[in-house]
Amino acid sequence: MEKKKISRKSSWFWKWILNSQVVTALLIVLLLLLITLLFTKVSYLFEPVGQFFAIVGLPIMIAGILFYLMNPVVDYLERKGMKRVLGITLLFIFVIALLTWGIVVIIPEIREQLHSFFKAMPGYVDTLTKKADQVFKDPVFKPFHNNIEQMTQKLLESVSELTKNVSKLTLQGLGSLVSTVANILIAIVTAPIILFFLLKDGKKLGPYLIDFLPNKMRKPTFKVLKEMNSQLASYIRGQLTVAFAVAVMFIIGLSISGLNYAITLGILAGFLNLIPYLGSFLAMVPTIFLGIVTGPAMLIKVIIVFAIEQTIEGRVVSPLVLGSQLEIHPVTIMFVLLTAGKIFGVVGVILGIPFYAIIKVVVTHVFEWYKGISTLYED
Repeated sequence: MEKKKISRKSSWFWKWILNSQVVTALLIVLLLLLITLLFTKVSYLFEPVGQFFAIVGLPIMIAGILFYLMNPVVDYLERKGMKRVLGITLLFIFVIALLTWGIVVIIPEIREQLHSFFKAMPGYVDTLTKKADQVFKDPVFKPFHNNIEQMTQKLLESVSELTKNVSKLTLQGLGSLVSTVANILIAIVTAPIILFFLLKDGKKLGPYLIDFLPNKMRKPTFKVLKEMNSQLASYIRGQLTVAFAVAVMFIIGLSISGLNYAITLGILAGFLNLIPYLGSFLAMVPTIFLGIVTGPAMLIKVIIVFAIEQTIEGRVVSPLVLGSQLEIHPVTIMFVLLTAGKIFGVVGVILGIPFYAIIKVVVTHVFEWYKGISTLYED
């Protein structure tokens, strides 16, 4: 009798505990958390690896972005019968010529506009202050005068404190500035070399890595890598194309409206447009500021330019170029932007969405695999 009871208990333990899919999943999660905790305790062992990736990360990222932009052109030239190396060389020559033109023509114009802007900045601030005083003297704002004065006083104190700390921050950041400049120089030298070999042998990289895996894992892993590559390619090409279109529209629109610094503001709008949903509105802040200090007529023109640009971008450019290839809900994008920006700063805001898309692909396939081996999702 006792043996039967023990056997019944052991069978119950095996059926409901050891053979439970939920318990197995929880044990796997627990092991992953323990491994993560262990790595945090010995993180100092990985500092050399982190420093290595800090050095090579920037040139690899630059080369990767340029690869997704230039690879379709190289593939097209190869399909037309041109040797791949020759096509890459011609494309490099074209890009170098384009950069040279930008340095000779665009950079001096931007420098001149920035110099003129900072020279006129005190006058702009005085004009804006006077207009704000005229608005706040209206009887409607009388109950809020004390609050407005306190906010203005705090703002002035903050600006004064920031000015006092500029020299200290400059001296403290001198070492990091030198390190940053060194990393940028390394990236400028090494990124073209990495890009050349990516364009030449990039198609062989995936199969080469897959060969290290067991045979049963090769096909699903290659499928995941292919989907990740497709997501990244679509996003990078689409975002940069839209950003370029936004920059051109702003430059043309602001030039027609007669606003100063149209080229600088247009290029700034293009860069900021790399931030989904928020970029165009952030780009309008300096534009609206200049419209206010220039006059009511200019402000109306600037608003019209912004409305036209948003309509063309939202109804024509973005749907045509981007479509819905990422299949990410706008609310999710906002959460990703806020989280990545809080953790990684500006770099996180720009790169948060593509990295989220990669993680989403991996998690989706892992979940599909788990559904296939688990009995929890069977009818």
